[in-house]
Amino acid sequence: MELQIKNPIVFFDLETTGINVASDRIVEISWLKILPSGQESSNTQLVNPTIPIDPKAIEIHGISDEDVKDQPTFKEIARSLVKEFEGCDLAGYNSNKFDIPLLAEEFLRAEVDFDMSKRKFIDVQVIFHKMEQRTLIAAYKFYCNKDLKDAHSARADTLAT
Repeated sequence: MELQIKNPIVFFDLETTGINVASDRIVEISWLKILPSGQESSNTQLVNPTIPIDPKAIEIHGISDEDVKDQPTFKEIARSLVKEFEGCDLAGYNSNKFDIPLLAEEFLRAEVDFDMSKRKFIDVQVIFHKMEQRTLIAAYKFYCNKDLKDAHSARADTLAT
């Protein structure tokens, strides 16, 4: 499937010091920018968060304080990110609840203006949840890797549950 877009779009993901969007910081940002012409550019950047990384976060992404101690801070890369993301819609997985709010907080802390009002936000997790069937048949197939026989009979549904 070929992506048909009117505006440039930046697919991005963050790795962070933890899961609090108000107080945690970015330790890695990666993005793929796609222009309406189909031209692509991408980058991945480690970031010094200036605060310790929660050990639980390190278990998930494997990035330690030592890995980022000599990397630029978000404040040091914020203006280049604004330029890179200029005029782009933003997309990611669970991005509307986590990545976009955390990115906005980082720009606020860095005192760099990043206008969110003229963008669209595409959260692939929301699309997935709308497209994926939410039925007992689908859940049974997913968790048990079997087809549910006699679906919608009380007995079959009880046993599947």
